[in-house]
Amino acid sequence: MIAEINENGREGAVDASRRSWLGAAAGCAALAAGCGSLPPAGALRPVGSARTHTVVCNAKTVRVGLLDPASKPAATIDSGDIVHYPDTWLNWANEPRYGMSFEEREPIRRRYPNGPYSNIGPIHVRGAEPGDVIEIRTLKARPIAWGWNSAPRNVGALPEDFDKPYLKYFRFDANRETAEFSPGIRLKLHPGQGMFATQPPGDKPVSAILNGAYGGKLGLHELVEGTALFLPVFHPGGRVWTGNSHAVQGDGMVNQTALETAMEDLRIQYVLHKRVPLALPIAETPTHWIGVGFGRDLDNALVGGLRGLLAWTSEALEMDRADAYALWSLAGSFRATKFARQLQTIYTQVPAQTMHGMLPKSVLSPEIQQRLSASLRRGNEGAA
Repeated sequence: MIAEINENGREGAVDASRRSWLGAAAGCAALAAGCGSLPPAGALRPVGSARTHTVVCNAKTVRVGLLDPASKPAATIDSGDIVHYPDTWLNWANEPRYGMSFEEREPIRRRYPNGPYSNIGPIHVRGAEPGDVIEIRTLKARPIAWGWNSAPRNVGALPEDFDKPYLKYFRFDANRETAEFSPGIRLKLHPGQGMFATQPPGDKPVSAILNGAYGGKLGLHELVEGTALFLPVFHPGGRVWTGNSHAVQGDGMVNQTALETAMEDLRIQYVLHKRVPLALPIAETPTHWIGVGFGRDLDNALVGGLRGLLAWTSEALEMDRADAYALWSLAGSFRATKFARQLQTIYTQVPAQTMHGMLPKSVLSPEIQQRLSASLRRGNEGAA
């Protein structure tokens, strides 16, 4: 196995190391020992053989701001393989440092007009073709020891109300479980990746602050360890990117940002599902199915996302569309994922508004849950 020294002075593998999994139960035990978490109940579990590939952040594996179709793959993997990303970069090419003032950091921010995220990838999944879906399973997401929340002027949900920029730093506890906001207010960490994307349609680079059926800037609070995200494929190999690490965030992210950080240990499993039509990103957690919609405003984001959810659930369950509509009205919960009314931006693009709809598994029988799962995971040979 070849190793190299990364920018943080730590040795990291660049070759893949093969791990054997003896059936689903043994695979889960190995995940628990090696990654610190188990996949969600009912989610795909590793079977047969899997490989772990380590992708170290450097100038060849990170594109700041853009999802570039011309970038060479950071790793080429088989379906079911795991990618380990040690010591991921902070936004803006890992240049921010703890305690920098807003004025010290502002020149860094302005150097990257295509967007702030240090996008890692792309990951090429062998056999992935347009019309397929890649399942992105977060096995481990352990953040570094600190992060920040910031709000430049003229951004967020209330751009008219604040005439000074805001920047607040946070230290995390040793177990990466909590951070103190102020005396008497403590935040429970809920770390995950804010940006996952397959390469968007077309042959031009796309800013990662944008979003669509391919994913992009999702900022979904629920995408943490033990959850899965399903994204459609638009290019051979899928070409999957990730970035924009969060330690915690609220629905809406109304002041523009989450608690921004990086990951000292990020492990993602990528599973290919053949011939699965999917019009919007779908996520699975241990407790919910979630669909994400985008639009020029929250109204349009909800309408587009809901139509996609009705198409998926009515087909998967062979349910009349009006019944699916009623099910989502009675049991579903629709929330603002991200809401902003920016008056000004240094970036070349303005992202769409985002809504997500959540259907609790508690109202679904095991058979119905399995049918929803099978609708996304069909065509995956050897999957358990």
